[in-house]
Formats: sequence, structure tokens, C-alpha cells
Amino acid sequence: MSRTSNRADGDIVRDFLSVADLLEEPQLAQLYAYLAREGEATVQDVMDDLELAQGTAYSYVNRLDDAGVVDVTDDEQPRRYAAREIDLTVTTATGNREYTITPALIDAVGRRETDADIDTYIDRHGVAGLATALTYAVARERGEVTHRLMAEDIGISPLAAEMILQALRPVVHEHYDVEESGSGLDELGIDGDGADDA
Repeated sequence: MSRTSNRADGDIVRDFLSVADLLEEPQLAQLYAYLAREGEATVQDVMDDLELAQGTAYSYVNRLDDAGVVDVTDDEQPRRYAAREIDLTVTTATGNREYTITPALIDAVGRRETDADIDTYIDRHGVAGLATALTYAVARERGEVTHRLMAEDIGISPLAAEMILQALRPVVHEHYDVEESGSGLDELGIDGDGADDA
């Protein structure tokens, strides 16, 4: 579902609308992230692994299928489903920021119900703000930025920056190629919990 500028505007709008529910409903985002992580799965797998009731699992899978963000990979029973790659760039309503909707961002949104820090951050800064924080989280895990630099760049407190960076750390390690060595911050004088070494 990757889109480039030579696509027709109707296709781009249709693609955005097909992923909008993923950004608004953490349960759908969680299911999409699960399918992206697993490669493919049956509805029974979804019920077992995500602890969803049968009716809910079928409803969610059908909604994602109807939206075009998952494909049926095997029509024989039990059907198997796989997530389609999503890479869609969106400009905020004010027009001053762009962010890209990716499986990593959808995964982060899906963790909203189980991670209070992600939930609070989305409440305060929206999904666009979460996308920005995810970019900083990747850079931090690669040892390129600190929580203080993020806080200064986007105008939030260092504590808020540290909290969201820690909350996004599992998402970064799930979706990006980063070193597992304490987030690579030792060279910057910062330990894995974000505290400055003094």
C-alpha cells in the first residue's frame, strides 16, 4: 500500500481512508500489527494470541479485509490472512508537518490501550505527534539523539520525552534494525534508562 506522487488523488484518498480506522481504534491497530508481525494467521490464531472473542475476531479481520489492509492468503478453511505493507505520507491539517503511516506507527497506536504513556502522549499530541516521537525513538536507539534534544526540538519537557521514548522502545526494536546494546547511548553519557551518567 505504498504510494508515490504519481498515483491518482482518488487512490491516495481511498488509501488514507482505509487506514484511518487503524489510527483511531487501538484494537484494529493491534490486530494489524499482529498480522504484520506473524506474517499470516488464521482467525483462530487471532482469537488465541490476542485473547479476542470469536465474534470480535471475525468482525475485526473482516473490517481490515474490507479496508484493504489485509489480504486473504489462503481461501481454503481455515482462511489465512496477512497484513499489507502500509507506507502512506500525510500532511497535518495546518500543513506544517508531514508524517508517514507505517506498520511501526500502527503498532505504536495499537499499544495505546496497554501503555498509559503512549495513551497520554496521543491524547496530548495526536497521532502526528506520536509519529514524530517514533522518529526520535529510532534515532535514540541508534545513538543519534538524546531525550533532551528531542524535548528541545519539539517543545516538550525532558521527562515527557524520556517517557515516550521508553514506551516506544519495544516498537523500535520490533520494526527497525537497531543495536540491542542499551540503545547505543553509552557514547553520549546516557544509560539505558535515559538518565545522564555523572
